[in-house]
Amino acid sequence: MSNPEREHQSSGMNLTDIYYVLFRHKWMILLFSAAGILGAAVIYFIEPAMYSSEAELLIPYVLETKLPSGGGADQPITVSTGGNALNSEIPILTSLDLASQVVDVIGADRILARAGGGTNRYLAAAFIKKHLKVDPLPETAVLQIVFQHPDRDIVQPVLSQLITNYLSKHMELHRNPHLFDDVLQRQQDDLKHKLSDAEDQLRRLKTKAGVISSLEDSKKAYTEQLAKIGEDQAATQAELAQQQAALNELKKLLPGKSEDTGTNSVVPPEKMSDFRRISALLDSYYKQDQSLSSWATPEMPIVKTLHEQIAEAEKKKKELVDKYPKLADLEAAATKTATPVIDLSAAQAQITGLQQKLNALNLQAQQVMTNAAVLAAAEPEITDWQRQRDLLETQLRNNSSSLEQTRFTDQLGAGKNTNIGVAQAPSPPFRESRQLVKLLAMVVAGGVFGGIGLAFLIEMYLDRTVKRPIEIETRLRLPLFLSIPNTGRNGRPRLPKPSDNGHLCLPAPAGQTGAVETSDAGKSDGAEVAPWDDGHSLRRFYEALRDRLVTYFEVRNLTHKPKLVAVTGCSKGAGVTTIAAGLAATLSETGDGNVLLVDMNLEQGAAHPFHKGKPGCGLDDALENEKRDSALVQDNLYVVTEGTNGDKLPRIMPKRFSHLMPKLKASDYDYIIFDMPPVSQISVTPRLAGFMDMVLLVVESERTDRDAVKRATAMLAESKANVSAILNKTRTYVPRRLHQEFLSGS
Repeated sequence: MSNPEREHQSSGMNLTDIYYVLFRHKWMILLFSAAGILGAAVIYFIEPAMYSSEAELLIPYVLETKLPSGGGADQPITVSTGGNALNSEIPILTSLDLASQVVDVIGADRILARAGGGTNRYLAAAFIKKHLKVDPLPETAVLQIVFQHPDRDIVQPVLSQLITNYLSKHMELHRNPHLFDDVLQRQQDDLKHKLSDAEDQLRRLKTKAGVISSLEDSKKAYTEQLAKIGEDQAATQAELAQQQAALNELKKLLPGKSEDTGTNSVVPPEKMSDFRRISALLDSYYKQDQSLSSWATPEMPIVKTLHEQIAEAEKKKKELVDKYPKLADLEAAATKTATPVIDLSAAQAQITGLQQKLNALNLQAQQVMTNAAVLAAAEPEITDWQRQRDLLETQLRNNSSSLEQTRFTDQLGAGKNTNIGVAQAPSPPFRESRQLVKLLAMVVAGGVFGGIGLAFLIEMYLDRTVKRPIEIETRLRLPLFLSIPNTGRNGRPRLPKPSDNGHLCLPAPAGQTGAVETSDAGKSDGAEVAPWDDGHSLRRFYEALRDRLVTYFEVRNLTHKPKLVAVTGCSKGAGVTTIAAGLAATLSETGDGNVLLVDMNLEQGAAHPFHKGKPGCGLDDALENEKRDSALVQDNLYVVTEGTNGDKLPRIMPKRFSHLMPKLKASDYDYIIFDMPPVSQISVTPRLAGFMDMVLLVVESERTDRDAVKRATAMLAESKANVSAILNKTRTYVPRRLHQEFLSGS
């Protein structure tokens, strides 16, 4: 009944979908295509003829004088080859300045004579620029130039003048070094000014940091000074330690305090100094006396004077010893140890001097380190300015070299000849058709693809109706029981349209295309054939629906009787009544059991149905064997209406139906088919769906909106009903040779 694989099929478009869209909207696509062809024809006849002239320029390389960046390179003449050379020349050829020069020679009135007229120089230049096409030929050093104009007499002269002016402009832009002389001179002056500022700033920073020569020399001098001061500090500290140790040892040699309290036990330093001086003087006198004794006699004046001095010195020494006896002990100890007399004050004075020297060295080291710190703080800025000065000096040298080179090249006459060759002179004018053909093709293609695009836009976004069986399963996720075609759209004649008030007792016209509703008795033009008649055009589809419904119940082992089947739709006119009648008729032919068809659509004020001149009976009568004869329309098939109190039907039907269920289950009907009203928020159908064994939802192809089907399905699902779909009045647009019925589901 439904293909499970289709329920998981992607919603993407496949080849079958494309065929369907194209053939469904074929007339719209053909109309747009015809409009495109008609538009192309109109353009062909109203578009003025264009004439073209072609030329080719060979540009193997471009010799170019470039202004050096930041002061220049040593050689400003460069060569561009290949694609770079061609691409650099295209903007020159297509420039508005070059076109204006051509206009000045040819004349704006001649150029605009067949292009709107006028003498505006800028309009003429813009026309030339617009209709000039320059393209490099692939894998060559050739530029192809094409100019188009409505006047065949103008095309070739304009292109020739354009090439002539281009060659002159090329030399002006690329190969005239004297154009750069003033720029280079101004650049050189600017570099000199910047260099002078950099040197002044560098000089100021060096003076502030105490740098005399170079930064590295100053750092080296500070390092050497710190090293020399460090050596002096180490030597002074060692000598100070030595003197301090010697003083300590001398103090140990001094005797203890004298026991004579009347005599000073301590010799004053000045007396100690006098005693040592007198002792040293005596030693000197003794040595002189010993020296004189070898040759002088005691009577000689010099000897006498020396003896007098010795006696005087000994007297003074004795006086000191008598006053300070400790001097005698010190003298004895010194004589005994053969060491000089100890002078503690001299030793102490020497130690004090060494300490002062060490303090001075520390101050010097601190000053040197302070100067070095100032230099280190200024070093980054000094280095940066030195780098800028060096860079400016380099740029100034390069600029000077470039200026000299350009002047030298200008003197030699560089740039007076061009390397560009005319591979093909401007050709005689010929009518241009390629652009017109392209335009016409675009118009035709726009019409064709515009129609196709609109068709797909309508199909995918604008038209929200259900059109094909495959959409029931893939988009609505509903099991599909049957697809009933609209036979009149598939080559069969369409007969008079039947009535549409939904009542069953008036048979549908013979040959009706698709299942339809009936209405307005007596207005049919031809012979009418009831849906249960063997001659009905859709008889085979009703039989297929019957077989699938029976198979559905057998597979699910539903054997109880009667089986309740509801047929409903999303809107009126979907064919619910005809399908319900056809299904009931074919089910009545399967065996000896009876089938009851219940019309639930009769509203207040509607005409009551008649059969064979007798009024139709109601549902209560159909459940009683002795009263249902008037509802028999053919063997085993009974048709009744539930129309009593039609205005109260939605309100009382669920309760009434609950009371009727025991009678329905006790009846001798195999199937009871209910022709239900369309599903809506106010209809009784959703409330009765839960009583049914099967609910068949009829969807009218190309009429029923997908959202309406989803809402109806959701309302039926709330009553836990088993819902399956029937797609009615389907149309097949794809030719049979391209259409595979089983795969497409049509």
